[in-house]
Amino acid sequence: MVSKGGRAGVGKPDSDLLLVIDAGNTNTVFGIWRGDVLVENFRLSTDHDRTADEYGAVLLTLLARTGLDPARIGDIVISSVVPPLHPTLERLARAYFGHEARFVEPGIRTGMPIRYDNPAEVGADRIVNALAARELYGAPVVVVDFGTATTFDIVNRKGEYAGGIITPGILISAEALFAQASRLYRVDIRPPEQLVGRNTAAAMQAGIYYGYIGLVDGILERLLAETPGLEEIVATGGQAEMIAAGSKHIRRVEPLLTLIGLRRLHELNS
Repeated sequence: MVSKGGRAGVGKPDSDLLLVIDAGNTNTVFGIWRGDVLVENFRLSTDHDRTADEYGAVLLTLLARTGLDPARIGDIVISSVVPPLHPTLERLARAYFGHEARFVEPGIRTGMPIRYDNPAEVGADRIVNALAARELYGAPVVVVDFGTATTFDIVNRKGEYAGGIITPGILISAEALFAQASRLYRVDIRPPEQLVGRNTAAAMQAGIYYGYIGLVDGILERLLAETPGLEEIVATGGQAEMIAAGSKHIRRVEPLLTLIGLRRLHELNS
């Protein structure tokens, strides 16, 4: 393993691995690419108080367990929507892998015009997802990312990032219900066995699940009506498979869409 402060693979021809990091509000996902093959990925909870040493210790242990040599990591690309975590990830990259991390931020080359009033307002993960979806499925395309918030990002037929829609995620929507209704309690969020519940837990599960699918499909119906030529809708994020299973319009699920986009950004900026 590479010791803290070492220069892991700098300038060596065998530094053939790319480390990409998707830092979200709930989870941080680490991906290891060798060329166009994602050889491994790890998901950790996002913790603002976790130090670079703690992230490094966990990540090096995971790499060792899978037989990957940290010294072979040649570059690091990071998408983060958690600004307080940026210094920690910078120290992680520098101290444990001997590289300066490249963040997805204004000025990075994306090959995708951003048609937002202020492009700097668009979350890094949303741009990365839109880029990956366009590369995989062409344009126009819509990405639905089920995270802490659920975002709908639209790439128009010209291949431009046209804008998006942001709604509360299913988990925080459910938490609001649990917190504000004193006689209701927390339940697992999952597809119910039947639409009409015969007890409080089953009724809540049905309402949360089908209510959220109604929100998602309602927005997608409007997007389909207003976006000429739109056929491809891809879902990603923690609850993507669960929601897509009940949706009328989502036909593709790519849980690692952000990692795919980060690799593409690395190619564009190398």
